[in-house]
Amino acid sequence: MHVVAGLWLCLGCAWAAPLSPWCLSAQLRRPGDFVLGGLFPFGKDTLNLAARSEPTPLLCDSFSYIKKPSASCSTGPVPAVPRLFTDGLIWALAMRFAIEQINNSSWLLPGVTLGYDMCDTCFEPLVALQPSLLFLTRNGTRAIGVLCDYSEYQPRVIAVIGPHKSDLCLLTAKLFSSFLIPQVSYGASSETLSNTELYPSFYRTVPSDKNLVEAVVLLLNHFGWNWVATVASDDEYGRGAQVLFLSMAGTNSICIAFEGLIPTELAEPDATKQLENTIKLINSTKVNVIVLFAHSVPAQALLQHSLAMGLGKKVWLGSEAWLLSDIATSVPNIQSVGTVLGFVMRTGTVPGFQEFVAELFNSVAQEEFCQRSRELSGLEDTEVLDTHCRQCGNVTLGDIWPMLGVTPVQPVHVAVYSVAHALHRALGCTSKGCPKTPVRSWQLLHFMNTLPFEVNGQSFRFDQSHGTNTGYKLILWAWREGTVTYLPVGDYDQSLYVQTSQIQFHTPDKKEPTSECFRRCQPGQFRRTKGFNLCCYDCTDCSENTFWSSTDSTSCSPCPQHQWAPTRSTRCHDRTERFLSWDEPLAVALLTLVALTAALSCGAALLFLQHLQSPLVQLAGGARSLLALLWLLLQSLSCCLHVGRPSAALCLLQQLCYALCLNGCFSSLLPKALEITLVTEFPRCAPRLLRWVTHGRAWLVVAVSILTQVLLCWCHLHLGPDYLVADYESLPREVLLVCGTQSWAAFALLHGYNSCLAFVCFLCTFMVQTPGRRYNVARGITFATFIYFIIWIFFLVIFATLRTVLRAVTQICTILATTLGILASYFVPKCYILVFRPDLNTRDYFQNLSDEQPEEDRQ
Repeated sequence: MHVVAGLWLCLGCAWAAPLSPWCLSAQLRRPGDFVLGGLFPFGKDTLNLAARSEPTPLLCDSFSYIKKPSASCSTGPVPAVPRLFTDGLIWALAMRFAIEQINNSSWLLPGVTLGYDMCDTCFEPLVALQPSLLFLTRNGTRAIGVLCDYSEYQPRVIAVIGPHKSDLCLLTAKLFSSFLIPQVSYGASSETLSNTELYPSFYRTVPSDKNLVEAVVLLLNHFGWNWVATVASDDEYGRGAQVLFLSMAGTNSICIAFEGLIPTELAEPDATKQLENTIKLINSTKVNVIVLFAHSVPAQALLQHSLAMGLGKKVWLGSEAWLLSDIATSVPNIQSVGTVLGFVMRTGTVPGFQEFVAELFNSVAQEEFCQRSRELSGLEDTEVLDTHCRQCGNVTLGDIWPMLGVTPVQPVHVAVYSVAHALHRALGCTSKGCPKTPVRSWQLLHFMNTLPFEVNGQSFRFDQSHGTNTGYKLILWAWREGTVTYLPVGDYDQSLYVQTSQIQFHTPDKKEPTSECFRRCQPGQFRRTKGFNLCCYDCTDCSENTFWSSTDSTSCSPCPQHQWAPTRSTRCHDRTERFLSWDEPLAVALLTLVALTAALSCGAALLFLQHLQSPLVQLAGGARSLLALLWLLLQSLSCCLHVGRPSAALCLLQQLCYALCLNGCFSSLLPKALEITLVTEFPRCAPRLLRWVTHGRAWLVVAVSILTQVLLCWCHLHLGPDYLVADYESLPREVLLVCGTQSWAAFALLHGYNSCLAFVCFLCTFMVQTPGRRYNVARGITFATFIYFIIWIFFLVIFATLRTVLRAVTQICTILATTLGILASYFVPKCYILVFRPDLNTRDYFQNLSDEQPEEDRQ
């Protein structure tokens, strides 16, 4: 209770107490057994380097005066002061606080005093270079030794804390790495600095930009924002973070509507125009989310222009580089910019720091304390470079108190302790004290690389890239009565956690706005690019036999040949086999017709066998007619070869059986056709030639014809028999098993002979005239062959083009039509006479033509 009362007493005295112009600056330098250098940004005024014509000291003296708000306990007018970067002063005080803790500690460096020398960088690399060179001077001198071996070289400082910006660290890190002097930054996050080969003595107590960008990308994916703009300051931090973001965004389906850089030197002539162009281009993209990687001053300028040009409310995603700065929040009407979210490093508190600052500001108001500080700091030595806090002359506690609880100081605190722990191990300190042995700067690196250290009960360790990753907090700018508060709404440590319910967006319903050029495609859809931007696309369903293979695919993958997929499918299914199965209604109907045809053939054969010696049967060919009916029976039964699952053997037999059976029928009719044409067309030659086509020698004609067909069947097998085809293209979901024609030449050879026989029979019989009192046997052969030709004309056209299960149906129908055509035209009329008109079955009505030759021809 007494501590709290004392703190408020200090605050009351120090809030408005005027300082000596140099007193606070004198607190930034102290001698010691080992001195730590410090690089902090105190000034935020732009240097006009172009006007510099002599190598004079670079100082932040281009003051832009601002009016301080008067404190309630102020007793008079408040003078204008140079622009002070409040965070820089707070970081410097955190370094002094840590060193005083270490000096007062009885276990870390007992008997050893740490000194410090803190200088201003003014956010400018050339300004930071001057104190860096001072730190490299030989201890006790103002000269840098040029040596071949620096192993025994002892510079003015044992290590360096800072600077804050990555641009400055890229310059100073190379300088200190050449001497292997440990440099621990409390704010530089550029991924370039993770290269330990280029920067072997550089360390940092903040995460790399790579971790930050990973968190930002996860946040964008969390809210479904895939159409964003990204803006970065034109410096090492901004450019490096933006390059990392663009790379990760591309691999996470986040499209960049606009990418741009904004100037860091706002005094340049074209800086305003560049900012205005950036706002115009962002406005033209219609994005609702802007990712901003910049330091506080460029971020302030961009936010100010966005409000002035009426950009509208957006979601701004930022980083600690500007989110926690009072510079960005000082923009007039900043509440209207929209929703501001971002990641800041997750840091712990530093107990006692605020009390230390309050007590220090109370002390600097005392003349005796200031005089003693001036003597200790050595500010009276005019030959020593004075790049200390020139802006601290009129600062009061009230100026920095609002930021004291916001500015993260733990990284500075940890940076100082990391050097102290390494020094503790290098000296070999014990609880009794530390040996007074010389320690070189490079000797600390081994202990900083390998051993963990503890600060305020929390363990820290530098990783392989000499950084620490404590994770991030997701914060929201929450406005209450015109004052911003930083509301934690999530965190990130390898994975992202967001308290969405705690975030009130700028939209009317307080829900997250949409910012997308495309919508997430549903399973079974692929992305089809539209317009000029490759990131903008429509979602299109995958077509049949293609499937969706991965998230946000730009095309659908085709299914393997043996599989199929419906429209908008996510996987393929195995095809079922398709053929004319036995249980199909169409197959049952065809088989019924086959059975009827076979029964008709059998019935005709039995009827002919019963009346074999009758004039009618003898005129039809006698026993050869029975043979023809037997071939027709086999031909109808061969239809069964086309039903059921086809195989290589069945495909081999189908055309052979059909051709051979049809040949047997035509061969049996051939002698009768030849007999008719000899008698009617060549009567004078008939007596000599009839004996070759009648009676027993007619069987020789039949046998020769059948053997010829058998030979052709053998040729067909060797030239190109039918083979089993698995057709994956004709049917969408099934594999069609059909017998394919390997060689159309072999097919023509096989069936061409039968066509020739039919053509011969047709020529021999179609012009034959018979007296009205006699039966015209030639007409039956004529119609049988004529029907055959008609059927085969249709068959060839259909069979050559059809690649479905109907191919087998076509083959069966052709066989049945041919069989039934021959039966109907040649055999059924004769059966009708045998059954219903037996009175016509006489020798006079059914007399052979060979028996009707004129008497004069017989003599």
